[in-house]
Amino acid sequence: MDLKTSKKIEINHRRNKEKDHTELLDECAKTFNYEECKEQYWNPEQYSMLFGTPLWNEASESQRVLLNQLYWVAYYSQIISAEIATIFYNQTSAAGLYGLNDFRGVCDMLDLESAQERAHINAFFTISEQVEEALFGQRMFSFNMRNAYAQTMIYPDTNLLKDQWRALQLRSFALLSSGSAFIASQYFTVRGIRTLNGKMVQQRLSQYYQKHPDQESCSVPSKVSYYHYMDESFHFNSSCIIGHDVVRSLPNPTAYERLVGNLSIAGCQRDHSNFSTVVNGLFWYEPALFEPVYKILRSSHFGMDDKEAMDMMKRCFCEENQAVHDSFGTMTTAIESYKKFLDPLDYVNGPNKNLSIMRRMNVEKYLLNNRKAMSKFKAPAGYTPS
Repeated sequence: MDLKTSKKIEINHRRNKEKDHTELLDECAKTFNYEECKEQYWNPEQYSMLFGTPLWNEASESQRVLLNQLYWVAYYSQIISAEIATIFYNQTSAAGLYGLNDFRGVCDMLDLESAQERAHINAFFTISEQVEEALFGQRMFSFNMRNAYAQTMIYPDTNLLKDQWRALQLRSFALLSSGSAFIASQYFTVRGIRTLNGKMVQQRLSQYYQKHPDQESCSVPSKVSYYHYMDESFHFNSSCIIGHDVVRSLPNPTAYERLVGNLSIAGCQRDHSNFSTVVNGLFWYEPALFEPVYKILRSSHFGMDDKEAMDMMKRCFCEENQAVHDSFGTMTTAIESYKKFLDPLDYVNGPNKNLSIMRRMNVEKYLLNNRKAMSKFKAPAGYTPS
């Protein structure tokens, strides 16, 4: 590894260690009490669940506050899933890189990041679980902890066969990355893409606390958004250094390593090939969200009967509205950001550099998918509104 890259790693690691927010996040998790902030916005208003849909436009102020808080819960539930995977693949990739001279600094940097991810997960999980229990008495977007071989997207377009195939692919990649320095470093290209998407949203979520006129009275979840983003900014730097600079110091990849690298980027594209108006900024498959949204509409917070809930969902998901165009716009921005990130990498093939899989999605296809799924959707069997 060249001296310039080694210095970048050393500086990024040292600064991350100096500014580590683990203790602050742990304190937030310990002190969070939903009753103390249940009437507050936790994010900028536009980062509310279903913002720009007919539901949002017709909601009361108290319902809008609820939708704002549920955005936080849903968004960071997805981040939990991503960070579970990050912890695991940080370690397998470190194993692949540690076999080379002068790579201890990379491994030490990843060890710190994995410890930080555990603090992030604990804070997100603690808050989300308490909020959903208080509001609904059951999980809506949060989930029981799971291993790194589950689907990274918690609301994907999937079935049992796809889930099993994905688990096999992830296990294979873990094995390959632990034995190949190139595949290990290439993982950080994929991590960089995922983090780049997160950075687009998380920077704005963090600004709610950063720009709040009275930070002391700001909600604990808003503080968590800020502390998390501060840590993640260093993690993104790590992905750039390893995925761009370190990979250049390695021997040229074999044809097989190139193939694996491109397959992993294509897999990331498939994960990001949908967009969601429920949570603008996540690439969830909207029909997979019909059930939790239905339950929210039927809850005492919105008080809709079955017909009212179904009609509202059709208006939100099956008809053009501002939210659809806003969320597709977020996806378009992500595509251009990913393209810029991948452009300098010689081993990346044309379809991946052009984000061809992601570009297949458009507003018309989104609405068609939703209309087909909505025509088959029924209330969950045995469901009783909370």
